[in-house]
Amino acid sequence: MSIIPHRLLPLALATAIAAGFSTAAMAADRPTLKLWPQGAPEKEGFKMDAEKEIPPKNESDVKRVTNVTEPTITVYSPEKPNGTAVIVCPGGGYGILAIEHEGSQVCEWLNTLGVTGILLKYRVPKRSETDPSKEPIQDAQRAMGLVKKHAAEWGIKPDKIGILGFSAGGHLCVMSTLHPNERTYAQDPELDIADATPAFSIPVYPAYLTEKGNDFQLKPEIKVGPQAPPICLVHAHDDRITPAGSALVYLEYKKANLSAELHIFSKGGHGYGMKKSGNPVNDWPQRVGEWLKANGWAN
Repeated sequence: MSIIPHRLLPLALATAIAAGFSTAAMAADRPTLKLWPQGAPEKEGFKMDAEKEIPPKNESDVKRVTNVTEPTITVYSPEKPNGTAVIVCPGGGYGILAIEHEGSQVCEWLNTLGVTGILLKYRVPKRSETDPSKEPIQDAQRAMGLVKKHAAEWGIKPDKIGILGFSAGGHLCVMSTLHPNERTYAQDPELDIADATPAFSIPVYPAYLTEKGNDFQLKPEIKVGPQAPPICLVHAHDDRITPAGSALVYLEYKKANLSAELHIFSKGGHGYGMKKSGNPVNDWPQRVGEWLKANGWAN
């Protein structure tokens, strides 16, 4: 056990208090905005239990959030913003949000690159089994509009706003990238924008890209158009959710002669996010950071 000499106690106490105030100040400096101030678009009569956090059960478990009816964005600003921002979409099967290791921790990592992290807390659980991403896509489109609206205030350049997502959030990332302007809600001229296309896209172990029963066939809605923005895909070869989905999206980009990068690591499984397990896939932030830097989006 480490013992602090008596004469150093005041200094240690002051340091601890300063650290506490610093952490609190950082949290206070992270604005959180409601995506739908008048209430998110839902089916008439829709009701859900109150939003709740589910704490980790043990050291290997993760923090979850569910019953989200009031979607928000929270802004994580680096000390010196370089003008780039990334909307971060946690995963969770469209049932929950893995809000830390696929959310807040990702925003903090982006800050080390000079990039502003925008944590998207989108609506879960899914409202429909046949169209589970409908409401999350609405939230992602709305988030893009809000970030562009506040770009100057947050030190962001409107043409340098990307999107990153994990698992179901990776699917949301892909769908928001390939179908950014297909709106399924009444638009608000004060908050919505004409073009919600991200500047770039980073799907990490994206789910739900391939046909059920055929891992080597993309779903018909996964179509890469001629204006699709640059993409960097990350997956593990041993992922239970097939990495073929990421590979097939990359091939569609290649066919269209569009900018793309693909990383399929030998080991890593699924759901790692920012957690370290000693597997090769844990290097994905370094590879993505290199890609961002090579394209002028990161320091």
